Amino acid sequence: MRLPSVAALLAVIAIAAGCRAPLGRQYEYEEQIYLRVDGSATVIVNASIAALVALRGADLDPSSSSRIDRADVRRVFEAADCAVASVGQPWRRQGRRFVQVRIATDDVRTLSVCRMLGWSSYGLEPFTNNQLRYAQVVGKPDGRDPGPVKWTGKEIVGFKLHVPSKIEWHNVRRLEDGTTGEIDRGNILTWEQYLSDRRAGTPIQMEVRMSSQSILYRTLFLFGGAMIAAFAVLALAVWLTIRRGRKQALAK
Repeated sequence: MRLPSVAALLAVIAIAAGCRAPLGRQYEYEEQIYLRVDGSATVIVNASIAALVALRGADLDPSSSSRIDRADVRRVFEAADCAVASVGQPWRRQGRRFVQVRIATDDVRTLSVCRMLGWSSYGLEPFTNNQLRYAQVVGKPDGRDPGPVKWTGKEIVGFKLHVPSKIEWHNVRRLEDGTTGEIDRGNILTWEQYLSDRRAGTPIQMEVRMSSQSILYRTLFLFGGAMIAAFAVLALAVWLTIRRGRKQALAK
């Protein structure tokens, strides 16, 4: 191996060693809610099969040697009255099998109808004239024994909320501070809990107050305003040029 290649490899290893999670935080079970200000939402569940069994009682084989059939995963979620949009390609991590399920709803407040998400209550309501309040309480799991699983006790469960507008207030705190979560990229809130606490039924209370006007709408509004202003300046410049030309022609 050439010397520059060795140096590059050592640099990558050093950077990775200095990072707690160079590829991002890994969850044994994760729910991501992409909320819109009209109340519709998309939910993405990323979870190991063992966690789906232990937390939600999924009728799936949690053993690491069995094969994942996406049709079986879809069947389990649809049998629980979940509006499944898609089931992703399964993957493995630390010897356990993981799967992704995407669920759609026109009203986030009705998500508990999907029994795979039914451990939560969901609320979205006006808080002030220009603010909305989102609240979610994650209650006790409804699972069954997944059998022997090589969990270490450090596995984390995450609940992410992708907020569609400016965040005015939230109750997120970091897991390292003894409770839950973090803020990422300005409008993503994460509440976290150790898998052992989630299995024990320790509740998670999620609350955020946000602007009732979506970030996309405000961005388009600002962009449109900037475009109008630019065209106005251009039109004024053209008008002044034409006017100056007419004056010069009359002067001759």
